[in-house]
Amino acid sequence: MGERQDSQLKDGRDVAIHHAGSPAPGAPVLVMHYGTPHTGKHPPPIDQLAAAVGLRLVSVTRPGFAGSSRRAGRTVSDAAEDIIEVLDRLNVGRMVTAGYSGGGPHALALAALAPDRVDHAATFGCPAPYDQTPDWFTGMAANGGGLRPAAEGPEARERYQRTAEFDPGSFTAADWAALSGPWAGIGDDAQSATAAGSAFGEIDDDLALVAPWGVDLDRITTRVSVFHAASDRVIPAHHAERLAALLPSAGVRSLEASGHVAVLGQLPQWMRAVAPHT
Repeated sequence: MGERQDSQLKDGRDVAIHHAGSPAPGAPVLVMHYGTPHTGKHPPPIDQLAAAVGLRLVSVTRPGFAGSSRRAGRTVSDAAEDIIEVLDRLNVGRMVTAGYSGGGPHALALAALAPDRVDHAATFGCPAPYDQTPDWFTGMAANGGGLRPAAEGPEARERYQRTAEFDPGSFTAADWAALSGPWAGIGDDAQSATAAGSAFGEIDDDLALVAPWGVDLDRITTRVSVFHAASDRVIPAHHAERLAALLPSAGVRSLEASGHVAVLGQLPQWMRAVAPHT
């Protein structure tokens, strides 16, 4: 079972840190960045596999979500800097990192801000930086969800939150199968985050994704793996193509029979690949 550590950043904000995976001293560290909304808690399949292959799991709950103070106006870079402060305090040197959905940009930001410490980064269903064109939203179910109003500004995004409802059509059949099976923990965690009052976290995540990220992706020198479903209805596949154009050295894998959640089926294989002895 994982555990939560409550701490404070040097500016006085509260931060929740979640530990799981291998308890072995000196185990290699995998820093996880979960989607929107999230609590930071590691889902059972990730926790169990990390323990089996010898990886220590760390996640830092982003500002505005359960246990972490809000940081209004935060950028993707700001959240990554919080993570680096936590990792310094935990004496974590080198690491690998992975991000799912809205967590993907934060994994890339960590790799850009700490290129000498991140050995490998991976994203799953990750949005590309917003280019301020309508094409960026093409193919998104529910008319782009909270991202489209976020592009209009904080007030529009906050208005949207008051009446927002999830569109079941955002997920494919493969997504629903994943949520009722191996990746039920992802849906459970999103519901827990919502119940804990994560509205500002969700709002600020969306605002950060459609604002300049605050990092130059060309500063990433480590290996990057981009996993994306060709049928993703939340973050359509053209976002993977946009990321590939910004990350020429990235390996992009497009999955046909998948979806925004089902793409996580590739995470165990990636974890085994980056683990020390598998």
